[in-house]
Amino acid sequence: MKLSFRNRIALFTAAATGTIIGMVFLLVYGVVYRTAYKHLDEDIQVEKDEILSNLLQTKDSIFIYSMPEWEDKEHQQIEVNPTFLQILDESGMVLFRSSNLQNDILLFDPKLTQYAFFNSQISGQRIRQGQFPIQNEQGTVIGHLTVGISQEESALVLQNLRTTLLIAYPLLLLVLFLSTSLAASKGIAPVQALIKAASGIGGKNMQERLPLPENEDEIYQLANTINELLQRIENGMLREKQFTADASHEIRTPLTAIRGTLEVLLRKQREPAQYEEKITRVIAEVDRLNGMLDQLLQLARLESEQVPLHSQTVHLASFCKTLAERWQSGLEKKNMQAHWQIPSGLTVTTDSKLLGIVLDNLLGNAIKYGHAAGQIYCTWRPETKTLHIRDDGPGISAEHLMHLFDRFYRVDDSRSTKVPGAGLGLSIAKKIADLLGIHLSVHSEEGLGADFVLQFPNLPVP
Repeated sequence: MKLSFRNRIALFTAAATGTIIGMVFLLVYGVVYRTAYKHLDEDIQVEKDEILSNLLQTKDSIFIYSMPEWEDKEHQQIEVNPTFLQILDESGMVLFRSSNLQNDILLFDPKLTQYAFFNSQISGQRIRQGQFPIQNEQGTVIGHLTVGISQEESALVLQNLRTTLLIAYPLLLLVLFLSTSLAASKGIAPVQALIKAASGIGGKNMQERLPLPENEDEIYQLANTINELLQRIENGMLREKQFTADASHEIRTPLTAIRGTLEVLLRKQREPAQYEEKITRVIAEVDRLNGMLDQLLQLARLESEQVPLHSQTVHLASFCKTLAERWQSGLEKKNMQAHWQIPSGLTVTTDSKLLGIVLDNLLGNAIKYGHAAGQIYCTWRPETKTLHIRDDGPGISAEHLMHLFDRFYRVDDSRSTKVPGAGLGLSIAKKIADLLGIHLSVHSEEGLGADFVLQFPNLPVP
C-alpha cells in the first residue's frame, strides 16, 4: 500500500511516539506492580514481627504464647482481607495454623534458610505469602513461620490498570496518527503550493518563478533553489535559441553565396577562366562552411564535457615555436612579425593538443585582426605565471569586451565577411582553457590592440 507523504509522516511519527508511550505505560505498570507487592510484603513483615515476638524458641522446640491477637477476626475469616498464619517444625509438621485456613495448608519450602515472598492460592483466593525460618539461640533452623495476606485488591487494581492501558494505547495511537496527519497536511501546504506553481511553468512562461514563503525556512530555500534552477534553464534555452539563430545565419551566408554564384554561372555560357574564378569562390565558401561545422562539433563536444584529457610535460618555448611555423605563411601574407619571449627551460603540465588549439585560435585571431606590417608579441611573465599574446590591431571597446568569448559574437555588427571567421574561435579557446584549468582573459582598449592572457595553474612562483 502506497501512502502519501503526509500519511507517511503521520505513520512514522505515530510509530515513534507510540513506542515511547508504550515504554512509559510499561514503566507505570511496573511501578504500580512493584508498589502493590511491596506494600503487601511490608504488611507481612509487620505481622511476622508481631508473631515472632510471642514465640519462644529453645534448642529444638517452639513455644507459642496464648495471646488475644491469635484469635483476631482477620485470622478467623476468609472472605474479606484475611491474614493467614501457619507454624511448622523443621520436619514440616504443622504446629499451628489460623482458623481461617480451615482444612488448607499454606505452601511450604523446607529447603529455605532465609525468608522469601511468593504468590499462592487458598480456596481459590489469591494470596501473597511470606515464609520465615525460625531459629533457636544457636542459629539453627527449628521451624518455619508462614504468613499469607490476600492480594485480591492489589490484583484487581493491577488488572484494571492493565485493561485501561491496553484499551488506551491503540486509541492514543489512532488519535496521534490523525492529529499528526492533520498537522503534516498543514505543514506541507507550502510544498503543495510550490508543486502547483511549478506544474504551471512551461516553455511559454519560463520567465515565471515560484512564490517564496514569508518565513526563510527550508521550504524557502527549496523554492529559491528551484527558482535559481529555472533561471539557469531559461538562460540555457535563450542561449540555445540564440545559438540556433546565429548558426542558421552563419550557415545561410555561405550557402547563399554558393547559390548565387551557381545561378550566375547558369545564366549564360562563359569563358573557362570565368568558370574557374566562380568555382574557386564556391570552393572557398564550402571550405568556410566546412570549417564552421568542424568548430560547431568541437564546441558541442566541449560543452558535453566528453573531451578526454592527456596531461604531459610541455616545453612552452619550443611548443610555441612549432606553432609559429604553422602560421608563418599567414604572417608573411600580412607582412607581420611575431616576437616570442619565453624562457627556454619553462615547462607546463597540460594537454598539449588542447593547448595547441587554444594558442592556435589566439594567434590566428591576432593575425586576423592585427594591422598589416604590424607586430605580435608572445611574452611570458614569471611573476604572474602568465603568457600574453598581444597584437597592435584596432583594439576592442569596453561594450564588446564582455561578450568577446560568446559564440558567434563578432565585433563588427554587420557580420561582414571582410574578416573571415564565424565568431567561434575565441569561444572554443575559452572553453578549452577552462577545461585545462587555465584562466583566459583579455585586456584591450580601442585603438591600442588586444592582449590575451593565459594564466597557468600549479606553477611555482620564481
